[in-house]
Amino acid sequence: MKKFGGWFGKIALVVVVLLVLTLLSLSWITEYIWMGSVGYQDSYMTILTSKFMLGIVGFILFAVCTYITFSWVRKSYLRHFTEGQLPTLVTSKKWSRSLVLLLALIIGLIGSTIVQGIGWEPWLKFLNYEPFGVSDPHFDRDVSFYMFVLPFIEFALSTVLGLAIFFLFVEIGLYSVFTMYRTSRTAQVHLGTTLAIIGVLLAAQHVFEPFYSLLTNRVNVAQQSVVHGLSYTDDVINNPASYVLAGVALLGTIWVIISLFRGKWKSMILPIILYIVVGIVAQGASMIVQNFVVSPNEFSKERPYLEENLAMTRTAYELEDMTEAQHPGADTLDREMVERNQDTINNVRINDSRPILDVYNQLQTFRTYYEFNDIDIDRYNIDGEYQQVFLGARELNTSDLPSQAQTWVNQNLRYTHGYGLAMSNVHEITPQGQPEYMVQNLPPQGELEITRPQVYFGEEQYDTVVVNSGVDEFDYPSGDENKSNRFEADTGIPLLGINRALFALDEGSFRLFVSDQVTGDSQMLQTRNIMDRVERIAPFLQYDEDPYIFVRDDGTMAWMIDAYVTESNYPYSEAYEGSKNYIRNSVKVTVDAYTGETTFYVVDPDEPLLQTYRNIFPELFTEEVPEDVRNHFRYPIDLFKVQSQLYQTYHMTNLEVFYNREDYWEIPTEKYFNEDVTMEPYYVTMRLPEAEEEEFVLMTPFTPRNRQNMIAWMGVRNDGDNYGDMMVYEFPKQENVYGPQQIENRINQDSDISQQLNLWSQGGSEVIRGNLLVLPIEDTILYAEPIYIKSSNETSLPEVKQVIVAYQNQIVMEPTFDRALEVLLSRIDPDSEAPEGEGEQGETPDTGEMLESSQVLQQVSDLFDQYQEQTSEGNYQEAGRIMEEIQSLLEEAQQEQQPSEPTEVEGEEESTDSPEE
Repeated sequence: MKKFGGWFGKIALVVVVLLVLTLLSLSWITEYIWMGSVGYQDSYMTILTSKFMLGIVGFILFAVCTYITFSWVRKSYLRHFTEGQLPTLVTSKKWSRSLVLLLALIIGLIGSTIVQGIGWEPWLKFLNYEPFGVSDPHFDRDVSFYMFVLPFIEFALSTVLGLAIFFLFVEIGLYSVFTMYRTSRTAQVHLGTTLAIIGVLLAAQHVFEPFYSLLTNRVNVAQQSVVHGLSYTDDVINNPASYVLAGVALLGTIWVIISLFRGKWKSMILPIILYIVVGIVAQGASMIVQNFVVSPNEFSKERPYLEENLAMTRTAYELEDMTEAQHPGADTLDREMVERNQDTINNVRINDSRPILDVYNQLQTFRTYYEFNDIDIDRYNIDGEYQQVFLGARELNTSDLPSQAQTWVNQNLRYTHGYGLAMSNVHEITPQGQPEYMVQNLPPQGELEITRPQVYFGEEQYDTVVVNSGVDEFDYPSGDENKSNRFEADTGIPLLGINRALFALDEGSFRLFVSDQVTGDSQMLQTRNIMDRVERIAPFLQYDEDPYIFVRDDGTMAWMIDAYVTESNYPYSEAYEGSKNYIRNSVKVTVDAYTGETTFYVVDPDEPLLQTYRNIFPELFTEEVPEDVRNHFRYPIDLFKVQSQLYQTYHMTNLEVFYNREDYWEIPTEKYFNEDVTMEPYYVTMRLPEAEEEEFVLMTPFTPRNRQNMIAWMGVRNDGDNYGDMMVYEFPKQENVYGPQQIENRINQDSDISQQLNLWSQGGSEVIRGNLLVLPIEDTILYAEPIYIKSSNETSLPEVKQVIVAYQNQIVMEPTFDRALEVLLSRIDPDSEAPEGEGEQGETPDTGEMLESSQVLQQVSDLFDQYQEQTSEGNYQEAGRIMEEIQSLLEEAQQEQQPSEPTEVEGEEESTDSPEE
């Protein structure tokens, strides 16, 4: 029994140790299996290997330093005290060595975690970096030195210096016992060695400080320079002071060590005081020079540095490649121009994504558990016609299932995916003001053929599901029955053998392990939220917050996500967020909505930061982009906003103008959802002046500082070989071109339009102002804004009831954009002929009739105000009389609008053109 018990105890100990190791390494194992299922095991192993190697380096560094430090302290104690004065824990070689080893192990593990957690990416970049081919103008070092070399040096120095300072405090504490630092030569040598290491590391940090002056606009603890990067004060005071402080640190270290050995304790303080004094004097000199030398003559002193700041910032954000041109903002709009730009007119967006999201969710979900998470904008060639569209994926949200249906089987095995998408033209609306669908219903029907409508991966916060189980997966409702589906791909994690146990532990799901519905053919689909998915695969990239769905040529659906490479150490460049001052959209990521297959496409193969990542992860990126994927590339709004934000200042290439910010631009405001908000960039289909056909353009207008007139508009092309080409068109500064807020104000001031909007706002309805679009057409500018009406009922749908079109001094509001444009043209070009083939529906009403109708509307509005006033005062007889008068006016107006027999005018053909207002 003793022998059996002994063997049993050993086996149990081994099992417990293996179990603990398994639990500790479970996440690594499951992550390795998952990365294999998505095809990126090599990338995972690259990161894991680098972390492991750095972890070993960190463990050895921290553990060895800990062992040496505490062993040295024990040695000093044994030499300074007698054996009877010390506890057994110190005198016993076995116990003291065990304690020191335990401390070394603990601190080594802490150091391993710190080094591998922070240092893996700087380390890999340092080993694999590519040069930029651009050098800073001061030190003449390639930008890659600041991007990749300097951060790793900073990381290494900071880690070792922090460790040395930590042990210095430990030593001070331990050697303070009976003032050993005064009487023990061993303790003095120990403290002196640590101080020497700290002094050398401090000196090294000061030597590298001048490089950091190119990365900030701070010149001292209290002041900033107008220059982002090296400034006059940095060049004259701060950088020389850094070298002086490095010398003081080295000399002071030597002084402290000598004083320590000689026992001159008071003199040890002198170099430390000197170091602090030099630092304070350097800061004071910096403030004096900045206040009394630079500030009175700032432009002349900072001129050469401003020039580099301007040039390098434009390079960092690709603003130097901007095509700049003049836009006359002329008043040349006529019917011929409209006909020449008919594709632009046919793609004017008169719907907005926010109201249309409500419409989609009410009319195209069909079941409570379906949801449109977002509405995206894109463009397609449909029947040979280039069309701009709204579309959204119909995703599954199991949290909206009835409570009795939220079982484990339903949430994990049966309800596994959404279904299809809805698509509508941005320009077309129904007579009821709803979107004109191009793809709708279940299963999807319309202009595009969707061959794989199931959405297993999307923007919702999806849980892990098991497919190909013993339970058929719900596909979509069809009448009184539900259609089912089986997952046909092999991109999930096979739940065979040990996999099932591992992932049951990983998911914390005992049912996953014991359920008889999970078979040998079953697969687990994990991390189905597309943003979590790409960040799990490539955490070193930054991702756009607005992924969008698109349909490939073969009818399958995929998500597109813009990925950015960003850095903080581009010399002289102004930061756009925190310390980040370099950004490129070098990668496009697609995630198949059905299989979850994730592909990282290279968009800018020559970009140095991406080349560095490609050197690190050669298997991660794909260079060949399929045409049906490239056709749906969109220039990302987030990047465009960063560039337009910087361009507001950095379009000024005249150095004196740039310094004074004389021509600073701003993003204009607009009335949106009844609030004044800053305009967001928007996609528009238009033909640029130098182009032969319409294309997809992302644009934003600019206004001067504190003024509302439009000064320029900035755009970027999205199609074909022109993708990413940026341009800015400036309007003549001596002429007034209406800006968006000015148009909004003129809409508010238009008596007819404002009265109608106020009338619609009464009686429990809400008027919603949509996005105001600035539409460049050849050499002129047109404006369009949809007007939604929504009742106070929670289930009501916002409907486009009117469209406002503005041009120059003319503002028109009509039920449709085409009608509003026709009325506008009749006002500005009354002698032109209407398009051939246009019947009575398209005829332009007489301007006099419109004015008369407006007068009737004004009378009705005034009378209605009187009616409400009399009703509120209880004068119901007078209120009834006013209501009869309103009815009489409306009946007369209706009779006047009845069609009359046409009359012939001798010698002239009847004309439908309106007289000039």
